[in-house]
Amino acid sequence: MAGVLQGQHDLLRLPAVLLVLFAVMNAAAWTAEAGEVSDQGTVVVDSAAAIATTDDNFICAGLDWWPSDKCNYGTCSWGNASVLNLDLSNPVLLNAVKAFSSLRLRVGGSLDDEVIYENEDLAQQPCIPFVKNDSALFGYNEACLPLSRWDQLNDFFHKTSAQVVFGLNALNGRVPMQDGSLGGPWKHENAQSLIRYTADKGYDIYGWELGNELSGKGIRARIDVAQYAADLISLKKVVDEIYSIDQGKPLVIAPGGNFEAEWYSEFIDKTKASSSLDVITHHMFILGAANDDHLVEKILNSSYLDGVALTFNGLRDVVRESNAAVVAWVGEAGGAYNSGRHLVTDSFVSSLW
Repeated sequence: MAGVLQGQHDLLRLPAVLLVLFAVMNAAAWTAEAGEVSDQGTVVVDSAAAIATTDDNFICAGLDWWPSDKCNYGTCSWGNASVLNLDLSNPVLLNAVKAFSSLRLRVGGSLDDEVIYENEDLAQQPCIPFVKNDSALFGYNEACLPLSRWDQLNDFFHKTSAQVVFGLNALNGRVPMQDGSLGGPWKHENAQSLIRYTADKGYDIYGWELGNELSGKGIRARIDVAQYAADLISLKKVVDEIYSIDQGKPLVIAPGGNFEAEWYSEFIDKTKASSSLDVITHHMFILGAANDDHLVEKILNSSYLDGVALTFNGLRDVVRESNAAVVAWVGEAGGAYNSGRHLVTDSFVSSLW
């Protein structure tokens, strides 16, 4: 077994070695093309000592809600890749997810907080998809997740052995506050109905995440930290009530926003006594907007890309100082926000760092 593990570790190191050599050779080529004088050098890679390790679920993926008419900067890149319209029977997709063996799959995104879930109370109402509305909070009217689609998704999750984290609508029941935030207690009944249906069906959900990018300054909406903490405690109570010890309880996860040290520290502190928060998530789009004129320069600049270490170090310090039983995840990431840029974030160049 030790020999097998060592062999696996060597294989894992190989891409890193190749990447270093690729970067060095290309740097030399670029220098030569520019007519500059360069010195010969030697790169030594010590493959006997690992500088970092990752867990079995380091590789993860996201399944978003954006419909096919979601466009950014004149490009409509989503096609039929939404939670509501993705072809779950596509053999290429099925085999790709299976190949990762327990791929951690996050279902969620900006439109998390515009989704309601079909249940008996809504049985007499049509379960409508997203409809574009430029005056709506996220550019679309509220949509509904049909239970029939939820059944199909869970069949897909089961076939592929995916570990699913599902983002819940955290804006249900909110009212505008004088400070510009959205307040009032989270109206959790609709989310509770989905969680109960899921547990009763025996569907395996790895974690329930409350909200998307509503923490701190927020993106298009925000919730005060004290209210958000109270709402998370409510979610934890719902999960504890519905799931028995024998079933195994899903993780309770939040807030899925941009890291702001003070807000994150207070959020952990306010949920610590109740042990309500299992995982604290943050999002990273270190290249900025996809229409940035300097996007390619940034993605090829190692010094610029190294700047993300400040975020990781800051969050690490917040978690350590809290003394809470909380772990930190990157809940969403992807180079440039607003759907990325064709031939940059969807190409090999995006994997250089």
